[in-house]
Parts: sequence; structure tokens; C-alpha cells
Amino acid sequence: MIIQYKLSAKRLGLINRYYKITKFYSFLKDTAFKGGIIIVFFVLLLLGVQYFIMDINELLINMVAMFSPILTFSLFLISESVLGLIPPEVFIGWAAKSQTPWLFLFILATMSYFGGSVAYFIGNRLLLIPAVNRHIETKIAKHISNLRKWGGLFVFIGAMLPIPYSIVSLACGLINYNFKHFLFWALFRYLRFVIYALVIFKIF
Repeated sequence: MIIQYKLSAKRLGLINRYYKITKFYSFLKDTAFKGGIIIVFFVLLLLGVQYFIMDINELLINMVAMFSPILTFSLFLISESVLGLIPPEVFIGWAAKSQTPWLFLFILATMSYFGGSVAYFIGNRLLLIPAVNRHIETKIAKHISNLRKWGGLFVFIGAMLPIPYSIVSLACGLINYNFKHFLFWALFRYLRFVIYALVIFKIF
């Protein structure tokens, strides 16, 4: 028992040292800090628009009335599958004005989770086209490098923090990262949506 404990402690020490050497903790700290700034900026921007430019509540209500849920969910799925074209916060605000906001939020989170899987398989299929694969790898080389260094923890960061989730998912497919592991870490996408909803639902 004591020997096992010592081995576990030694292994944890080696893992901790590896993350220090590869600057994982610094990256996590910087990303979390930037994420916090983005959230604060986004909230202040919404409040500024609300009080000085237009009634965002009315705008969101009109969006709910104008666009059917199926159309909105489809647009969001496409966005989450292809480079995260539209910020999820816009859709969370839309869900806040629906008749069933938490149900719509769950559907949005599921669309995001599924969209990440689509991006994964897009990246995986790009392996079959060498020229395109090399071009994409060059464009997202930093993400691929981080993924190779930190594995699932980088997927976790992509799911939780303001790093383009679809690009992280695409990178996973490009390097053929274990799909089951990807699906596990991507589950934290649901937690991110809940956290953002707790803020956005209170504002609107």
C-alpha cells in the first residue's frame, strides 16, 4: 500500500513537472484570464447597447418570433461544425426569450457537442487529401501542437474557454486523436453553456 502510494505520488510529480515544462499552467492561466475579460466585455457591451442604442430584449423576442427553432438550431449546428462562425452567446440570448429557455439551451449544447463531432470527422477525412491536410495543419499548427502536448486537457480548454471549439475539434480529427477520449472531454461543452446561461438569462 505504501509502495503504491509512493509510486502514485511520483507519477503525479512527473506529470506535474511535464505540464510545467510544456507551459500548460501558463497557457491555462492566460486563456482563463482572456476568457474572463471577454465575458466581462461581452456583458458590458450588451448592457451598453441595451441602455444607449436599442432594446436587446425586444430584438431577441423578435428573433424568436421571426425564426423557427428548427432554422435557428440548424444554423447553429452549421456554425459549430465549421469554424464557429457565430458566437454561441447570441443563440443563448435567443434561447432566453423562448418559452422553454432551459430546454432550448440543452438542445443548443447538444448541437454544439454534435457539431464538434462533425468537425472532428471533417478533419479526419482531410487526412485523405494530403494537399488540403497540409494547408489546414499550417493554419492551425499552434492548436495541433498544443493538442499533441496536452491531449484531452486541451480539448477540455476548447470546450470550456474562448478558443474556437470547432477548430480544436478539427485538429483532433487531423491528428487522429482517440475519438472516445474526444467525446468524453467534449462533454464539458454542456457545462460551459450552463455557466454562460446563468449570466445571460439573468440579464435578459
